[in-house]
Amino acid sequence: MEEHPRRGGIVGRGAAGNPKNRFERLSVEPEPPEEPGEELRPETVYLRDRSRSIIARNGSPDIGFDASINPYRGCEHGCAYCYARPTHEYLGLSAGLDFETKVLVKEEAPELLRRELSSPRWRPRPLSMSGVTDPYQPVERRLRLTRRCLEVLAEFRNPVAVVTKNHLVTRDADLLAELARHGAAAVAVSLTTLDDGLRRVMEPRTSRPARRLAAIERLAEAGVPVGVMAAPVIPGLNDHELPRLLSAAAGAGAGFAACVPVRLPGAVAPLFEDWLSRHLPDRKEKVLNRIRSMRGGALNDPRFGSRMRGEGFYADHIARLFEISCRRAGIEPGCFPRLSTAAFRRAEGQQTLFG
Repeated sequence: MEEHPRRGGIVGRGAAGNPKNRFERLSVEPEPPEEPGEELRPETVYLRDRSRSIIARNGSPDIGFDASINPYRGCEHGCAYCYARPTHEYLGLSAGLDFETKVLVKEEAPELLRRELSSPRWRPRPLSMSGVTDPYQPVERRLRLTRRCLEVLAEFRNPVAVVTKNHLVTRDADLLAELARHGAAAVAVSLTTLDDGLRRVMEPRTSRPARRLAAIERLAEAGVPVGVMAAPVIPGLNDHELPRLLSAAAGAGAGFAACVPVRLPGAVAPLFEDWLSRHLPDRKEKVLNRIRSMRGGALNDPRFGSRMRGEGFYADHIARLFEISCRRAGIEPGCFPRLSTAAFRRAEGQQTLFG
């Protein structure tokens, strides 16, 4: 295992500060430390989100779903590369530390979901949980919003596809297995690296790689279709791990796999550059140059059709390596298995199946 010493930043956080919000004219600069070497350690603050609906829709041709549930906005996991960071700018916050430390909580998410599924206007379709931030980030252990949403989905037998980096998903194996009996659930465990040293600095508040593999094993044993999401693949940083990573996931019981090259929209690009400078300065230019080679000379290419795949030599190399590694591991390349809406039922007024 490689050593990844912390060269700067804040322990347990992916970002080291708050870049200016692109929509705001004013910004706030924190007071400098009173003592030399004193480290800022911002605590996570949870704020109420008063949203009056819970199902978000998208029309992107690059994404395999058109409806999703996000019980949380912002994510304490603090992944340095997270493409969702710029969504916090729409709230008047920063894509940096604010995204990790100011998490909005949709306390009424289960009730809103029940209302929307009960509506005669709802046409059953698979829901993604979550389309933006992780539904099993640390506060879920206490708030249980994701579990309560799954209880509603189990009542209605509405299909759901879950993506997470957290072993906590195994807590809800009973609900996911109940839905899976109707062909209405699948889980993809996001596994970026098998190197826990790299994980600690790149994805500071996520489950360790061994715990994510254990989650795959537990869900497979429970009869839940489970796969691995190798995303993002960062050329020059973790792309070489694909063969071992996919082999380990298949050995744990993963039945399908997906792969997405890193993309760095908006404020994520400078945040990721800063992260490389702080933690992996010797690799910084190599990694950034390879990303640019996949993104037409820039660090991000927002065009539909290429943003999830990339273009050029390194993008082709990653795609070939992924396909070969899947074949050798005996795992099916591709995203989620097709989910069924055949068992959907209106359940308004019924008691929950799981208490």
